[in-house]
Amino acid sequence: MVTGQSAVSRASFQDGVFRMTASSGQRASVEVQLESVSHRYGDSLAVDRVDLRVSGGELVALLGPSGCGKTTLLRIVAGLMTQTGGSVRLDGEPVDRLPPNERGAGIVFQNYALFPHMTVAANVGYGLRARGASRAETARVVSEMLDMVRMSQFAGRYPRELSGGQQQRVALARTLAVKPRVLLLDEPFAALDKNLRLDMQIEIRRIQRELGITTLIVTHDQEEAMSMADRIAVMNAGVLEQFDTPEALYDRPATLFVASFVGTANLIEGRLSGAPGAFVFAAESVGPLQLERAGPCSRAGSVIFAARPEHLEMSAADAPAPAAGAIEARVEMVLPLGPSLVYELSRAGGNGLKVVLPRSNASARWSVGQSVRVGVRAGAPVSFFAR
Repeated sequence: MVTGQSAVSRASFQDGVFRMTASSGQRASVEVQLESVSHRYGDSLAVDRVDLRVSGGELVALLGPSGCGKTTLLRIVAGLMTQTGGSVRLDGEPVDRLPPNERGAGIVFQNYALFPHMTVAANVGYGLRARGASRAETARVVSEMLDMVRMSQFAGRYPRELSGGQQQRVALARTLAVKPRVLLLDEPFAALDKNLRLDMQIEIRRIQRELGITTLIVTHDQEEAMSMADRIAVMNAGVLEQFDTPEALYDRPATLFVASFVGTANLIEGRLSGAPGAFVFAAESVGPLQLERAGPCSRAGSVIFAARPEHLEMSAADAPAPAAGAIEARVEMVLPLGPSLVYELSRAGGNGLKVVLPRSNASARWSVGQSVRVGVRAGAPVSFFAR
């Protein structure tokens, strides 16, 4: 028996039948906890001792490149795969020995896995019928689910008559119809074009918030994760690199991999010296930079400096040198990007830089071939990593 409550309705199963009553104003609060979960494929370690705690009603993205272990982790939570080591708990109860149909985890696959010979309504009602729900009850819940995903007018169509986004809505409705305790989404937007992908991201976030259902979404798209998730678990080669809010990952990456994978980062190798309030970073063509804070590495020695393009500013090479120091560079390319200008710069003896500045009539414009000085904006978060 699976039970749950949502922000807009109270739902339960009685004698295998889904029932929905008036709103209770409460959210579902099923916590998902992974304790030192590991998994091997033969001699290959796909997931390496991952610890993760997802709060009830939270949407968490598992983000990382292909082969990092994120889909393996999702399938372990669903019960489709048994981990080599560690434990999975739902609301504190271990579920490692439970089959998928008894865990209360509903999964939407990348290819949606709709039954081509069934109508939309029949697809959505499949799980209810398999659980022994009556015809009348199945019809009622199917109607509610299709209304929730805004697909009521397509109830009599077949999957081949739907667009990719419509098929995704049907797959989501089918999963939600049996009222899972946890919703799992495996690369749900991969087959959609950019505009439709954004629409569906908004739709799934809306539904997830309405139901208050704890949700895990697997993606390799950082923008997708940053825009949808309450928190993001960044994975690399089976290891959990950082688990934090989108803002914290972007502004305060814990590792060089996170700094490089999430967003764009300018990286410069050099040396760090000084103490809190008076750190100094020096490198070739860097002259030197004075910084109040340094992290996550703050010890003196060889480091890699990381800064986001919008956290840098530019001035003319013949302008008075800033007291905080600057990086000497040359403009190689200027790319207008909506309200911003992206400058591609080169510097002597090192890799290039990207600087993003607002495009406005009041802003200074720099031309290709012009020499400039690049500094760190006051108060901008920059990072240092041990080298």
